[in-house]
Amino acid sequence: MPSKCLLMVLDGLGDRSHECLDHQTPLQAAQTPGLDRIAALGANGLYHAGMLGEALPSETAHLAMFGYDRIDFPGRGALEALGAGVVLTPGEVAVLAHFTALEEKDGCLRLVRDVPLATDEEIQMLITAVGKWEHAGVRIRFVPIKGVFGVLVLSGPVCPHVTDTGPMRDGSLLPELLPLAEHATDPAAQTTALSLKAYLSWAFQRLTDHPVNASRTARGLAAVNGLVTQRAGRLKTVMPFTERFGLHGASIASGAVFRGLGRYLGLDVFNPLQTGDLEQDFSASLAMALDALTTHDFVHLHTKAPDEAAHAKDPLLKKQVIETLDRALMPTLDGLLADPELLLVVTADHSTPSSGPLVHSGEPVPLVFHGTGVRRDKVAAFNEIDAAGGCLGCVRGTELMRLILNHLDKARLEGIRDTPEDCLYWPGEYRPFII
Repeated sequence: MPSKCLLMVLDGLGDRSHECLDHQTPLQAAQTPGLDRIAALGANGLYHAGMLGEALPSETAHLAMFGYDRIDFPGRGALEALGAGVVLTPGEVAVLAHFTALEEKDGCLRLVRDVPLATDEEIQMLITAVGKWEHAGVRIRFVPIKGVFGVLVLSGPVCPHVTDTGPMRDGSLLPELLPLAEHATDPAAQTTALSLKAYLSWAFQRLTDHPVNASRTARGLAAVNGLVTQRAGRLKTVMPFTERFGLHGASIASGAVFRGLGRYLGLDVFNPLQTGDLEQDFSASLAMALDALTTHDFVHLHTKAPDEAAHAKDPLLKKQVIETLDRALMPTLDGLLADPELLLVVTADHSTPSSGPLVHSGEPVPLVFHGTGVRRDKVAAFNEIDAAGGCLGCVRGTELMRLILNHLDKARLEGIRDTPEDCLYWPGEYRPFII
C-alpha cells in the first residue's frame, strides 16, 4: 500500500446543471481526459464535508477534510488573521472586515455596494482614519489584508460570539450587531456587541466626512464610507496534525484563510506561484507538491480557480477553468499514477453554483482515490453524476481523513491501545517496553 498522500482539492468544483451546458454541470461538460483517467483507474464516490444540503464555507469544509471536528473551528476571522501574519495574543478576537459603500436610511444603514472599487492610496488613507479605536477597556485595530479587505482585532473583555453586520447583498439593510442567542446573557458578548457597534458607527461618520470621499462623490463615485463585519473568531488549542494522524503534513494553497488553517493545524505552509496564468500556476503548484512529497508524507494541494469562476456566475467560464486545470495536470499525471508509494486523492471542498443567489450550495462533490491496492470500480469519468456510481459511496466529514489513513495502512484497529493517548493512527508513537 502507499506510504504518502497527495490530497488535491479543486475548490468549489461541484455545481448544478445549466441549460447553456445542455443541462450538465460545468465539470460534466468539460473535456477532462486527465481527471477521467484517474477516475477510470481508481475508487470513486461523492463527498460532503458536513451534512447533505448544508452549504459550507471553504474553511469549515477544509477543517473536516483534515479530520478535525467543528468544535475545533476557531472562526474564520482568526484564521484570516493567522494567515496574514497577524500575531493574536490569548483572548484577542479577530473579525473579518472590509470597506464598503453605505447610506443612511431612516436611521439605519443600507448597503449600496458591498465591494467598491478604490485605489490603494485611497484605501490607505481610510485605514489611517479608522485604524485604531479604544473605549471602556476595549481596543480595536484594523489590519489590512488585501485591497478593501482586512481584519479587526479586538482586545479586552471581548469574545467572538456576536452576529455579522455584512448582509452580502447590495440594497439590503445592515443587520443589527447583537450577541448570539446562546450567549445573550454573557457579559463579554454584550460588551463585544456594544463596542463593535460603537466602533462601526464612529467609522461610518468619520469615513463619510473624509476628504477621500468628498473627492470621490465630486467625481460621481460611490463613497467608501463604512466597514461591515463577519465571522468573528478566536484561536483555540488543537492537537497538531502530525500528532493526530502520524503524518508530516504540508499545504500548498493561496489565500490567507488557507495559510492560516495550515498554520493553525501545524502543517508546513508553502505559497504557490500566482502570475495570473492559471495553467502555468497550477503546473508550478503540482511541481511544488511533488517536491514536498520527498520530505512530507501528506501534501494538501489546493486551487481556488473553479470557485472563483463560479462566483462570476458564468458556467461556461467555470467549464473553461476546469479544462485549463486538467491540461496543467497532464504532464505530471503519468508519474503520479505510476508511483507505487503515492495515494492520490482528488476532490473538492464544496459545491459552488454558477448561477443563482447562493454563495455555496449543499450538493456533494466527486471524489476519487488512486493508488496501489485501491479498489477499482466501473466509473470512467470524473464528475458529480458518474462518481455517484462508484464503490466509495457518499463519504462525509472526517471520514475522508480516516479513509486516507486506511489506504496508507495506518488505520488503527478499534480497541488497540499501544499509547496512553487514544490516537487515530497505527502504530502509535509508543514508549518501548523496558525490562
